[in-house]
Amino acid sequence: MSDELPRSTRRNLEFEGGSAIGISNRWQQGQYCTILTEAGIVGCGIYDLETAAEFGQAIAIAKGTPDHPLVEPEDLFEAKIVGATPGALAMGIEVGMKGRDAVEKMLAVGGVSDGD
Repeated sequence: MSDELPRSTRRNLEFEGGSAIGISNRWQQGQYCTILTEAGIVGCGIYDLETAAEFGQAIAIAKGTPDHPLVEPEDLFEAKIVGATPGALAMGIEVGMKGRDAVEKMLAVGGVSDGD
């Protein structure tokens, strides 16, 4: 993998409930990652929950730290969810659960993403 910036990667991720798309974007002094499902997103703290909620979107976020940033989508698997929109909460996502579990909840509600 190249260290050249900016960089964007995308790959299919498999879960018990189906597949989702993992995305990582990096630039000088910044990055974000996300897992995209048919029903919504599990992502890092870069997402604004208030705006997403206004549009009825299901978003659950985890938060890294400067010492341990969330860079790759797999970093979200064990990260704790720290916030969610009402749409995500309605799917059974809870603050404190692991990102992997939040993705599984979205897959159960939204079906399986085909990665296209």
